Amino acid sequence: KGRPYYTRRTFALPTRSMIALLVIALLALLLTACDSNTYSPQSNTATKPSGSGNPSTVSFPTTAPQLRVPAFGNAGQIAPTVKVLPSVAPTLIVQFPLFPASVKQLFPNASGLVTVFQNPTANDFDTVTVNVQNMPPGIKFTVFYTEISAKPFGHGEYVGDLTTRSDGTGESVFHLITFVAFAADNRNPGTSADQSGTASGIQLEHVGMWFDGVGTAREVLHNPGLAGTPFDGGHGVLHAGPQAMTDGQALPVI
Repeated sequence: KGRPYYTRRTFALPTRSMIALLVIALLALLLTACDSNTYSPQSNTATKPSGSGNPSTVSFPTTAPQLRVPAFGNAGQIAPTVKVLPSVAPTLIVQFPLFPASVKQLFPNASGLVTVFQNPTANDFDTVTVNVQNMPPGIKFTVFYTEISAKPFGHGEYVGDLTTRSDGTGESVFHLITFVAFAADNRNPGTSADQSGTASGIQLEHVGMWFDGVGTAREVLHNPGLAGTPFDGGHGVLHAGPQAMTDGQALPVI
């Protein structure tokens, strides 16, 4: 017998040109896939799901809301310093100034501005901002609503604190009921009325600021004989200082 005959099969290695062709083919496939998912820019029209699950167009207002000056009390019921600013219904914006009281001699240019925002559809409380300038620098004051603007001030409600900066400016924002603020005394129940209606107690219709400490007031005002007042919490009954700023009005400001 003769020897078995074997054949050798040879395999050619891929050349660079073949590799390049494969790469080009893969890139073509990728580009085709991307083209099928091409992003098309949408318009600025917003959509939202409707009750049936299909998107529906949201319509935005094309005209500005109308401003109006709402009524706030009648003549003879509100202090002449009170200004009602234009606003969009049902918002009510009221502003009035504060004037220097015990600080007037040493700080004659001291001034303040109170702004009250009310929107009964948004909140059950009002937003009150108090801004002051040319005040004693670096001093803490308390803000109160009172029955009357001058001594003896009558019933009062603590609102919050305001501390001035080194340049005598300062501001605070408070959230509380303002236009219908009142103080109730169950020992002597009764009602009182103002421009906002009738309350089961004494209407608080004025805004003032006091030194939170009589010691601080004595130093700032250079008067060691100043008497204390109750217009701050804690540290004794009469530990607060005198009234620093007042709305100065006989008629209501709030």
